[in-house]
Amino acid sequence: MSKKEGQKFYQPQFNEVEIFQHAFEEQLPVLIKGPTGCGKTRFIEHMAERLNVPLYTVACHDDLTASDLVGRYLIKGDGTFWQDGPLTRAVREGGICYLDEVVEARKDTTVVLHPLADDRRVLPLEKTGEIIEAAPGFMLVVSYNPGYQALLKGMKPSTRQRFVAMRFDYPDAKTEAEIVAHESGLDKQKCVQLVSLAQSIRNLKDHDLEESASTRLLIYAAKLMRRGLHPYQACRAALAETLTDDDRAVEALLHVVSAFFEAE
Repeated sequence: MSKKEGQKFYQPQFNEVEIFQHAFEEQLPVLIKGPTGCGKTRFIEHMAERLNVPLYTVACHDDLTASDLVGRYLIKGDGTFWQDGPLTRAVREGGICYLDEVVEARKDTTVVLHPLADDRRVLPLEKTGEIIEAAPGFMLVVSYNPGYQALLKGMKPSTRQRFVAMRFDYPDAKTEAEIVAHESGLDKQKCVQLVSLAQSIRNLKDHDLEESASTRLLIYAAKLMRRGLHPYQACRAALAETLTDDDRAVEALLHVVSAFFEAE
């Protein structure tokens, strides 16, 4: 869990900035769907800076409890004291609370979001008896990857229908090359090659790949190349070996890589 600061580069893909801005002004919660590494988190960081509000990011997982979100009593010295969780701090301060991969959290945990994701905009703290009204700048944002979620980890309709939703995908080739070049400092032409490679990998019908080549991984490969690592080896480390543990699948990916960057 972290509170992000610092300027973040973001290249818009469609009218997502405008939609998010309007949702913020109307105090509407937002749901973002899209594949891993396509820029969902970077977009939220960018919008928090643009709107000049605090950002609390929570990486959701199976063991995440409601107390992890709202807070808990802690023991100190001879007594106990209440410590707010990231969701509660965002509600009090008027910041954005971003729940990344929200479907990974337990269902009994996400229930606490319901009164914040409708016109009530309140957070009941069961353990303290307090009911907190959200400050004007508070915004609830959640994200998940619909292509990766298991059947039992889908978002309940009663939860999903409380949000304004946006679907993200990997950028078009020109935009993605610009992003990779900006983030890595690698020569633009090599970034164009990397993006072409990624598009070929994304078109593979190999079911051994749970995820495809993300923009994030392209940036990793580009940074290794900028440091002087041979392009083939950089792509092997940042793409082929990262995307799968299956030896045959790695071989197939390296065959694609060799069509763009000659092997050493």
